[in-house]
Amino acid sequence: MSMRDRQHSNAMTLSQRFWQLNWILILLICALASIGFAMLYSAGNGSYTPWAERQMVRFAIGMGLMLAIALTDIRLWLRYAYLFYAIALILLIAVEFAGTVGMGAQRWIDLKFFHLQPSEIMKVALVLSLARYFHRLSLEDVTRLTQLLFPILLVAAPTVLVLRQPDLGTALLLLIGSTAMFFLAGVRIWKFILIGLIGLASIPLGWAMLHTYQKNRVMTFLSPESDPLGAGYHILQSKIALGSGGVFGNGFLQGTQSHLRFLPEMQTDFIFTMYAEEFGLIGGLFLIALYATIVIYGFAIAMRSRSHFGRLVAMGVVTTFFLYAFMNIAMVMGLIPVVGVPLPLISYGGTAMMTVLIGFGLLMNVYIHRDMWISRYGNDHSS
Repeated sequence: MSMRDRQHSNAMTLSQRFWQLNWILILLICALASIGFAMLYSAGNGSYTPWAERQMVRFAIGMGLMLAIALTDIRLWLRYAYLFYAIALILLIAVEFAGTVGMGAQRWIDLKFFHLQPSEIMKVALVLSLARYFHRLSLEDVTRLTQLLFPILLVAAPTVLVLRQPDLGTALLLLIGSTAMFFLAGVRIWKFILIGLIGLASIPLGWAMLHTYQKNRVMTFLSPESDPLGAGYHILQSKIALGSGGVFGNGFLQGTQSHLRFLPEMQTDFIFTMYAEEFGLIGGLFLIALYATIVIYGFAIAMRSRSHFGRLVAMGVVTTFFLYAFMNIAMVMGLIPVVGVPLPLISYGGTAMMTVLIGFGLLMNVYIHRDMWISRYGNDHSS
């Protein structure tokens, strides 16, 4: 291929990118969001207000943003990854001084027309910045401990700020998702084992640093029956609702625990419980299968990408999405402590939905540019 032909193949037009969009992934996302609209309609007792209508508007805006991101040049995200991270970090710092307090935590910035949660934006920013950093390293460089100091700092700074809000669930998502990216980048297993041992040794110190309500959540997880009307109320009602759904469920709009208001936070953290009560074990397995399909499809896109940056971005986005779904479902089933993680594209929430759709926009961007190889210095070549 001549240099002119190579440059021509690299300069993909907007129209060409549009027809390269992954319509199967878009269909899966819309199917998942539609289930969310239905459950928010049910949570409103058969009314689109106050949750379903707003969620639909946010999803429409988010879809537009997702498609816009998908159609941009992937090299722009490589070039401005650190800038995106810096903006997210500044917003996190701003929460410390001008954040809005809600439900006992200071996590939001009031923009009058929208409550922005910077910790959600940081999930995507961290994926991009780590992907850019590891993209320029060779496998030999990744094995050097000195080369890991900067990415560790990239992870530590937002994690500490999020813990101060306090938001243990999001902090865990940042930490676990970043650890997965370190592993995918080629960091040796023995380093994770060493950090794990250090983490186990520091459990007493970490326990002492937890807030009282966070300690109560852990104790409630171990023995929810010890305080059924207090700290254990949420998880016990969740288990009762899950059990009342049986195999086939009570039917749409027929959930007893949810519609009699025994189930708390059913439009956000415990929306999977309400869904399982209405559609039963079969419905729950179907939803889990839908999440699994999206995750597997996302990893297939990552493996198809020729560029290391694209692979890392796609894997980071999919891993974060998986952690969202896994932690929420495990939480409402009592398998892990309640940490306040929403169910992606199902739970009511503005910034969380936008973050997920931004991530999917990046995933589709990787798919569109799957045949573009980007050197460690940012130059590109297409096959």
